[in-house]
Amino acid sequence: MQVSVETTQGLERRLTITVPAASVDTAVKSRLQQLAKTQRINGFRPGKVPVKVIQKRFGAAVRQEVSGEVMQQHFYQAIMQEKINPAGMPNFELTKDKDGEDLEFAATFEVYPEVKVNGLDKLEVEKTVVNIADKDLSEMMKTLQKQHATYKECKRKAKKGDKLTINFVGSIDGEEFEGGKADDFPLELGKSQMIPGFEEPLVGAKTGDEVVAEVTFPEDYHAEALKGKAASFAITVTKVEGLNLPKVDDEFAELFGVKEGGLDALKEEVKKNMQRELDQTLKTKVKESVIEALLADNKVDVPKALLDQEVEALREQAKQRFAQQGNGQNLPELPADMFTENAKRRVSVGLLIGEIIKENKIEVDSERVDALIETTASAYEDPSEVIEYYKNNQELLQQIQNLALEEQAIDAILDQAKVKEVEKSFDEVMNKTA
Repeated sequence: MQVSVETTQGLERRLTITVPAASVDTAVKSRLQQLAKTQRINGFRPGKVPVKVIQKRFGAAVRQEVSGEVMQQHFYQAIMQEKINPAGMPNFELTKDKDGEDLEFAATFEVYPEVKVNGLDKLEVEKTVVNIADKDLSEMMKTLQKQHATYKECKRKAKKGDKLTINFVGSIDGEEFEGGKADDFPLELGKSQMIPGFEEPLVGAKTGDEVVAEVTFPEDYHAEALKGKAASFAITVTKVEGLNLPKVDDEFAELFGVKEGGLDALKEEVKKNMQRELDQTLKTKVKESVIEALLADNKVDVPKALLDQEVEALREQAKQRFAQQGNGQNLPELPADMFTENAKRRVSVGLLIGEIIKENKIEVDSERVDALIETTASAYEDPSEVIEYYKNNQELLQQIQNLALEEQAIDAILDQAKVKEVEKSFDEVMNKTA
């Protein structure tokens, strides 16, 4: 086998491979002899069809089949011989294929780029530090209290946080307009559900009161005929309901399945959950900071083959999300341009992280894998069952191992980079993330 390598452009390579005639002809002859034993042709006994007859009838198809196999086989031999790392499947071009002559073909493909990570000791990374304060736990308990609140009809004046039931009729220049009328409409004051100016006259209103709201529809309002128009809404309040918060005590704790330890046990569990979510958020933030610094300091040539694969993966993920939301049917083919930038970023990050793993000779830490599985499982009712499921599912286990390896690479970068710690509050970090 003779091999020549040519760099066509960028990461693209073209191998020209010559295979001795004897190798191909012998394979074709052997395949024809096998066919002669199995083919049934009129005038010949089974298994006794002359090879020349088989050659005449099936020779072209057999040679084409053998040539395809020869190209595949010799391509892999050639890239091993030349120590080439393809980034995708090759395009084959058969340039010479005649009986008794050497077979010649060309394989065009892209290779992985040579990735060189610049000095990690010069990377500047921001790391957020957060401590959960007593007030953070108190606010979380208030949130849980509101989530289990009920509404109770009251005779007082309405205030923000109350739920109102209203009838309204909208008009422009004294004329009612389509879509501007409703009866028994539920409205929670303070949630800004309606256009600006609608809720203000309702604060302080009681059951039976009639008020008028003067508003102007926004210029970007969804109904073309109403954009920028001034309108009046005649509103009648038919019911005012105030928020009835449950008492935060041992009985309240039972609503969350805490039957032993009462309120103190609930607070402990809530703080543990807050810490778990905070840790995950901070881990994500520092990872993003590392990746941004890496990408800023290291430019990577992205092979088109890898880019196309990633675009297709992102497109498939988008389809699945639409399907889960009930919008998967009749979905048009999403254009590649929607995903190209994100795909290029993901491939670049993967190549850089891969190089760091190789340079630092990082191997998967089984203890970290176990910790990741346990963290995931802790959010479920029966963690032990989830842990067992992950450890017996090779695909899921591989995903966790890949995640652990990536985290270890991030840790290796942080060990060498210039890390600036920034203290922030729990509310600042978690609410901004939300």
